Amino acid sequence: MKNTIKIIGSMALLTTSMMADTLEERLTALEETNKTLTEELLATQTGGFTLVESGQSYNGLGDAASKVYYSKNPLSIGGYGEMYYANPEGSDDYADVYRFITYLGYKFSDNVILNTEIEFEHGANAEDGGEVVLEFMYLDFLMREEINLRLGHLLVPMGLINLRHEPTLFNTVQRPEIEQRLIPSTWHENGALLYGRFADLGIQYTAGIVNALNVDSDKTATADSGWIRSGRLGAANKASFSPAFVGRLDYTGTTGLMLGASVYYGDGSNLKDDVSQTNGLTMTMFDIHASYENGPFELNALYTQTNLDGAEKLSSNAVEKASGYYVNASYNLSGLLGVNYKMPVFGQYQNYNPVEQTVDGSNENAYQTEITTIGVNFFPADQAVIKVDYAMKEVNNVEENIVSLGIGFIF
Repeated sequence: MKNTIKIIGSMALLTTSMMADTLEERLTALEETNKTLTEELLATQTGGFTLVESGQSYNGLGDAASKVYYSKNPLSIGGYGEMYYANPEGSDDYADVYRFITYLGYKFSDNVILNTEIEFEHGANAEDGGEVVLEFMYLDFLMREEINLRLGHLLVPMGLINLRHEPTLFNTVQRPEIEQRLIPSTWHENGALLYGRFADLGIQYTAGIVNALNVDSDKTATADSGWIRSGRLGAANKASFSPAFVGRLDYTGTTGLMLGASVYYGDGSNLKDDVSQTNGLTMTMFDIHASYENGPFELNALYTQTNLDGAEKLSSNAVEKASGYYVNASYNLSGLLGVNYKMPVFGQYQNYNPVEQTVDGSNENAYQTEITTIGVNFFPADQAVIKVDYAMKEVNNVEENIVSLGIGFIF
């Protein structure tokens, strides 16, 4: 009798456990279904607008730029914006409505996707330096996880910032100067890219052809600090086309870690008029980059170098080499302060020289730059940020300190 009772009791416990597992599975399934139905209803009611999912990046793009790939509706609308106030010591203060961006995406099918970015800079008033720019417009042909094709006007896959340039994704008020002057973010050109991911290895790659930078210019010949950035052709009307190779490889197989490198190689003279081109110019750019996140701590670092072969054909003091690196470390104080708002404090150090080497060795220290920046961000919402930082900048032993305040958002 006792054995029978034990058997019945064991069966009852097993049945109860199975029922609990079944109920838990059912609840999980119902929650997923409810989430999907909510997203589909929201997309239907708003004509395609869906919420940004923080950390949901596609092929290295920013969160808002990735929306079309995860949208339940064929039409996707998103964007970002940033403005700032700066007060340099000893100079007049100023403010700038720096950028407002719209992302428009459309799914022609599950395998053919259009993604676009339209930028309005500095209030878009051309008389005061504003402009409207098409930063990308491409078609993605999704074949499988390991290989996909991107055709059109696209972001060049170099560095940390160029693909992920939304203001909630970097903590300084301004993008790091190295990724403006040495890697000319935002860098966008006509081209074709193959990309994919090998999940078992934790490796993702991008490789293809983009329109080459044109550094066959007076700025290169006179060793001006803007020689790389001024070489972008972008979406200019009937821009000349000279193919340059670009490739990128990232390892993401360890939780919280991304470690990678990018390389660019192409003709340095990309002019419409063949007669005025300088033959024999070749440009090589590479970077090594890393990011690491562990709880409240985050670290980003990058080193980049550019070499111009044949610079002596431009002038005796033309630029031959540029290089630089930066490190940015941040710690989110929200846990220590007991608040629900993300609040990272950060420090960033940059050291770079856009004219590190010239043909005759002249003016090589004129633009040697060091910048130490400290600051804090406050996120009243996951997609909106208020930034404050203090930058201590030294160029060729001349110091300049700047206090900046900025706001940014994505949607």
